[in-house]
Amino acid sequence: MSALPLIVLVGPTATGKSSFALALAQRVGGEIVAADSMQVYRGLDIGTAKPSADDRCRIPHHLLDIVDPDQPFTAADYVRLASAAIVEIRARGRLPIVVGGTGLYVRALFHGLCDGPGEMAPLRETLHQEASQVGSAVLHRRLEAIDPESAAAIHPNDLFRIVRALEVAIASGRPISALRLEARRNHRPVPGPVLRFGLDRNRQELYQRIEARVEAMMDQGLLREVRNLLDQGYCGTLRPLRAIGYRHMIGHLTGQIGLDDAVATLKRDTRRYAKRQLTWFRHQDEIEWLPVEGSTPTERLLRLLVERIEATWSRTA
Repeated sequence: MSALPLIVLVGPTATGKSSFALALAQRVGGEIVAADSMQVYRGLDIGTAKPSADDRCRIPHHLLDIVDPDQPFTAADYVRLASAAIVEIRARGRLPIVVGGTGLYVRALFHGLCDGPGEMAPLRETLHQEASQVGSAVLHRRLEAIDPESAAAIHPNDLFRIVRALEVAIASGRPISALRLEARRNHRPVPGPVLRFGLDRNRQELYQRIEARVEAMMDQGLLREVRNLLDQGYCGTLRPLRAIGYRHMIGHLTGQIGLDDAVATLKRDTRRYAKRQLTWFRHQDEIEWLPVEGSTPTERLLRLLVERIEATWSRTA
C-alpha cells in the first residue's frame, strides 16, 4: 500500500488549499491530513479557518482537534500522528492528502527534526526582552554571524524563528542548520511516492481574499470564540492564543485596542504572515507551483493533478 501516492498541497493562507483539497479528494478517493499548527487545538475553529462539520462529513479529515489550548503539541507529535494517519489511510486503499500552511510540520514529516535542546525559558525570555528594546533585526544580524544559513532562510521580522535559532545555537553550541542537516541524513522518510504541489495566487488577489476572510471570521463570531476561550480560563499568554487573530481579539477584549483597529491590524498581520509562508515554501525546490484564481478549483487544474497522480500510481503499482 506504500505504492499509493502521497499528495502534499501547500501555500500561503487564503490561497484556497482547503477547497482545492476537498475537490481533489472527491476525485481520487482521498482523505485529508491537516498540516496546520493551530487547527490541532480544540475550540480554535473560526480563527484557524478549520474545515466545517459538513466538509468533514464529505471527506475524512485527520489531525484536527487533537489537544486543548493549554496542552503542549510539538512538531514531533505532529510527525508521529501524521505518519500513523498516512499508514492507516493507505491501508484502506485511500490516498492521503497532506494539506496546510505550517511549513515546519511539512518539512519535519519528510526531512525529520533536528535533535536540538528543548525550550530554554530563561534564555528565550532574555532574547525576547532584548528584541523589544533593540528590535528583531539586531538579533537577526547576530544570527547571521553564528548561523548564516539559517539567517538567510529567516525573515528579519520573524522573531519567533530568530529566537529559536539563537536559543539552539547558544544552548547546544551548534547552529540549528547543522542539526537539521544531520536530522535529514538520519530521518526515515514516509515510504512511497510523494507529489508536492503549491497553490500560487496573484498577490493582489491573495490580499483581497485575506481581507474577505477576516471580515467573514468576524461575521462568524471570532470575537465571541475568543471571549469563550478566556471565559473557560485559558490564559491569553498561551501559545495558541498568541496566534494571529486570537491575540488581536484579546487585545480588544482587554481594552488595549479598539475593535476597528484590531481588525485592521489582523488583516495587516495576516498579509505579512502569508508573505512569510510563501518565502518559506519557495525555498523548497521539490514543490511544483500551480497558478490558481477565482473561488473554486478549475476543472483543468483538477484534471492535471488527477493525471499526475494516476501516472505516478501506474509506475509504482
